[in-house]
Amino acid sequence: MTVASALEDLNNAILDIQQADYNTYDRPIRKLAAALNDPDLQSINDELKAKIAFDDFVENSNRSGAIAGSDQLDWPLEKELELSLTLQLIEKAGNDPSWLLSFSHDWYYDGNKIIAGLRKLTRSVLIPFARDYKAFIAQKAPTVPLENRPTDKTKVFIVHGHDEGPREAVARFLEKQGLDPIILHEQASRGMTIPEKLIAHGEVGFAVVLLTPDDFGRAKAETTDKPRARQNVILELGYFVGRLGRDKVCALLKADIEMPSDYVGTVYINWDTGDAWKFALAKELRAAEYEVDLNKI
Repeated sequence: MTVASALEDLNNAILDIQQADYNTYDRPIRKLAAALNDPDLQSINDELKAKIAFDDFVENSNRSGAIAGSDQLDWPLEKELELSLTLQLIEKAGNDPSWLLSFSHDWYYDGNKIIAGLRKLTRSVLIPFARDYKAFIAQKAPTVPLENRPTDKTKVFIVHGHDEGPREAVARFLEKQGLDPIILHEQASRGMTIPEKLIAHGEVGFAVVLLTPDDFGRAKAETTDKPRARQNVILELGYFVGRLGRDKVCALLKADIEMPSDYVGTVYINWDTGDAWKFALAKELRAAEYEVDLNKI
């Protein structure tokens, strides 16, 4: 296994955990731990894990015990300490997946269903870890090629929700440029799960993510629902940012919707009924070394 394939296995395992239920969660957790056991990663991982003790971290965190969901882990602000703790958490989980289920229910309580805590931990801890760990590996070992997968710069992946108008407009725009828009539900499934389809058809050089107001949601402490993009859109946004890099992902934002917290501060394009979004998208495609003819807009 290469570093590149280990990091891809890590991403795939996290996608599978996000989709798992009470009967299927253990296998992707073990696969996640196995991905981090790649020999080329061991020296870096050992150095990270030596920085802080996981059991002490948990012991010193705020466990009130008064109200379900009130316990709070005191995560450090230093990125390497956060990576260290998450590596140790994944290692413990790989040895005993049921431990992670109980741990997430205690510290990431999200309702009476015990699997809900694991999904919340995946969103809050594992997905950000995959992003930051890959960046750390690239910085720590710049001579190790992280990407060995092909990228097809005639294809652009379109991530979308329920709003068909922007999806079709972007697809037609790409076709006029001689590019092939990849829309997941139009691809043959061949018995694959959604995450497997995403991986199989993700060998592109660029992704356009349509953040359209399809859902409503709010934090528990708030009283007003806010328009949000669908959960699958947010998951796929994170996947392509991790797989391609932020400079190869363009978010098109329609209306005043709530942005994902980890994506705030990143440049995006506002959707409009004219051609402004097309020129902005064309600029991003050109920066990603796609051939774009502005005269065709």
